[in-house]
Amino acid sequence: MNAVRPSPEQWSSDLELITMAAKAAGEKALSYFRKDPDVQWKNGGRSPVSEADFAANDILKEKLLAARPNYGWLSEETDDDEARLGCDTVFVVDPIDGTRAFIAGKDVWCVSVAVVHLGRPVAGVLFAPALGELFQASVTGDALKNGAPINVKPMGAENLRIALAEETVGLLEPGYRASVSRIPHVPSLAYRIAMIADGRIDGTVVKKNSHDWDLAAADLILERAGGALFNLDGQPLSYNRPNVRHTVLCAAAKPALPALIAASQGLEGH
Repeated sequence: MNAVRPSPEQWSSDLELITMAAKAAGEKALSYFRKDPDVQWKNGGRSPVSEADFAANDILKEKLLAARPNYGWLSEETDDDEARLGCDTVFVVDPIDGTRAFIAGKDVWCVSVAVVHLGRPVAGVLFAPALGELFQASVTGDALKNGAPINVKPMGAENLRIALAEETVGLLEPGYRASVSRIPHVPSLAYRIAMIADGRIDGTVVKKNSHDWDLAAADLILERAGGALFNLDGQPLSYNRPNVRHTVLCAAAKPALPALIAASQGLEGH
C-alpha cells in the first residue's frame, strides 16, 4: 500500500493540485474546441474519443503523477493498470466528460479529476471551460462553484425537476412519475450531478455501466453540497475496485433521495 496519512491539510493540498491540473487540461482541450479535432472510435465503435481527450489526459497525468508519484492512476483515456489496486490513494480522471458534446461544439463538457482514498473521494474538481465554471470540494470543506459555496435546492411544494432520458421516464413508479418534471438531456454525466449540487435541478437517475471516472469528483461535490449519489440499495459508491463500472444510481438532495431510489427500482434490469 502507498503511505499517505489522511489529514485535512493533505486533502486541501490535493485539491489545490488537481484544480491547477484540471484548469491546465481544460484550457488545452478548449484550444481544440470547435476546430474539428481528429476523432477515433473505441469500445467496438460505440464511444468517440478526440485528440483533445488525449492531449488533456497527457497534461493531467504529467502534472499529477509528478507531484504525487505514490498515488495510483485511473483514467478513461489510459489503459488500466491493476497496480492502482495496491494504492490507498488514486487519481480518478476523465479528461473530457461529455466528449460527444465537445465534438458537436456544445458547451456542456468538463474535465473531471478526483482524489480517491480507501474507496471514497476526498478531493474533487469539475472544470467546464466553455461555460467558465469551476466546481470544487474536499472532504473537509464546502462545495464551491467559482469560489462561492453551493447547496442543493431545498424541497418545496412544486414538482421535482429530474434529469432523465426520455425512455427512462416510463420505467419509474407511476405515482412518482406524476410528481416530477423531466428536464432536457444533459450530455455530461458529471456536470448533470453538479447541477444538483448547485440547486438547478433536484435529481437524476444514472443508467447502469457508468464508470468511476464519470462519477468520483461529482459524487464528492454533491455530498459536500448536501446531496448524495447512491445505488438502488441505498448505499454510497466505492471506487478503485477491480470493476470500475456501476449499477443503476440515483442522485438527489438527501431528503429527496429515498423516494427517488424507491421509484427507480424498475430500472435494475434495463
